[in-house]
Amino acid sequence: MRAQSTKKKFLSLLATTLSLTVVLAGCSGGSAEESAAPSTSGVQNEYKEKYDPEVTITTAWGIDPELKFKNGESMENNVATKWAKDKFGINIKSLWSVTDTNSAFATKLRLAMSSGQEMPDIVTIGQPDNLVAQDLIDSGMYQEVGPLFDKYASDTWKEAMAQDSNVWNQYSRDGKRMGIPVLDYAYNNDYLLWIRQDWLDKLNLEAPKTIDELEVVMEAFKNKNPDGLAPDKVTPLSIGFKTSMNTWMGDPSWIFGAYGTLPTQWNVGADGKLEYGSINPGMKQGLVKLNEWLTKGYIPQEAALWDENKTAEPAVAGTAGIIPGPYWMSGWPLADTVKNVSSAVWKPIEIPVGPEGKAMRHGTQFVNGVTLIKKDMQNPEAFFTYQNYLFDNYANPAPGSEYDNGLFEGYDFELDANGKQKRYEDIEGGYVNVVRYLLVRDGARIPDAQMKALMNLADGKEPETKLEKDVAANYGTETPAAAKVLLAQEDISFKNMFTGPTTATMKSKLDYLNKIENQTFNEIIYGKNPVDSFDTFVQTWKAGGGDQITQEVNEWYDGVRK
Repeated sequence: MRAQSTKKKFLSLLATTLSLTVVLAGCSGGSAEESAAPSTSGVQNEYKEKYDPEVTITTAWGIDPELKFKNGESMENNVATKWAKDKFGINIKSLWSVTDTNSAFATKLRLAMSSGQEMPDIVTIGQPDNLVAQDLIDSGMYQEVGPLFDKYASDTWKEAMAQDSNVWNQYSRDGKRMGIPVLDYAYNNDYLLWIRQDWLDKLNLEAPKTIDELEVVMEAFKNKNPDGLAPDKVTPLSIGFKTSMNTWMGDPSWIFGAYGTLPTQWNVGADGKLEYGSINPGMKQGLVKLNEWLTKGYIPQEAALWDENKTAEPAVAGTAGIIPGPYWMSGWPLADTVKNVSSAVWKPIEIPVGPEGKAMRHGTQFVNGVTLIKKDMQNPEAFFTYQNYLFDNYANPAPGSEYDNGLFEGYDFELDANGKQKRYEDIEGGYVNVVRYLLVRDGARIPDAQMKALMNLADGKEPETKLEKDVAANYGTETPAAAKVLLAQEDISFKNMFTGPTTATMKSKLDYLNKIENQTFNEIIYGKNPVDSFDTFVQTWKAGGGDQITQEVNEWYDGVRK
């Protein structure tokens, strides 16, 4: 497969919400223009573009095990911390750092909170560790951030945040915004189907548009394989649901979407209230279909044991015909298939519709974590000095501007003798993903900026902007086309509509409810129980706390809609 550094590049640029090892760091920022008005919480300085005397922001770091350092640097002392001091007069002081394996950062953060240790002024917590973020909000140690954001955030940052007002929901309490959402790119984890176009061509088949047509294609891929593979060596559709029925690669949730629901998320029901997708009657039809496909060998026999990365293995090996995944998959991991099968050609296709013309896929939240500001922080406005600058100058820089190629030359970019950007693997001394050095994960992202760049390239525009050049130089050749396919079905993208804090009953009952859900679904798919056991599961789920959770979820939903 492609070198590990390149793999991590794709993950970091395109799918950071799904990285298995999440960087959790402290954060800071500010606005493009100075404000004479004083801040809150005992502030000693007014908002400035550069502080003199210097101010200090304390933080704590969860270091991605894959993050590289060069030139004798460390997380505590590197090109980005020097930049903050020189440019803004901000000293970034690390209280502690930990290599973030097995949720080590979240564990250490909980320990610090419970043992009375000094807590960081600014802390950013990634989405997979959302529970510790919620606990910190509820601890009372961190302050309401809404008024600070309204007062100090730059227009660019505010406009980016306004692209989806729901991003604040899970970090709000009684109408107060308690944490600043870390924005991610729109549609980053929406998926489509990737199909072996060379197999379709050799079999004189068209890309399937319905579930019925998909079954015809899978049957041909398996039993009339154009590469001469024996039926037992072919994975017509590579999916896995060890992690979840609703994930980012090898995702099976669209199969249920063909029957009108999406599992393991909260969807808007016919009555306008939120319902848990896994108990919708459409699940029953989807489970029957998965059982049929398993019996016929269309999906892996080990699908219940396969996580997202495992589903990529037969695709890369050249033995899978179809895999669900994001629009950027042609870069990683599917670009590696040709190393094993030189004739392999992957193409993106739309999600097939069900018998009544329905199709649904899970949508990408625009948020990838949260930044909290400690109550007694002396200079909270300095956070905005730092972060506003990134939104105004780095998030979507104009061609020819200072950050047009990247943040720090010799780290995340390098120019050749002609002034052209080198590929990442050609940077002298190695590529460093320096946005991980910044106080907010990935620096600053404007949700719709990357998709706009992709659509420009799909329409034949030569790459000019930083985002366009990134895609053209480093992503798979099919990425712009895949983005266009994705947006052709924009109306089938459905986000999880519950983004609030964990409810009281969830805390006590959700583990049990998830366990019986996974057990029931696997037993139906593998033929160990009849499909009618789904009805028993629904009754058990509702009586075992599900009805109470549904009530709590809808009370929250009614509150945020006011």
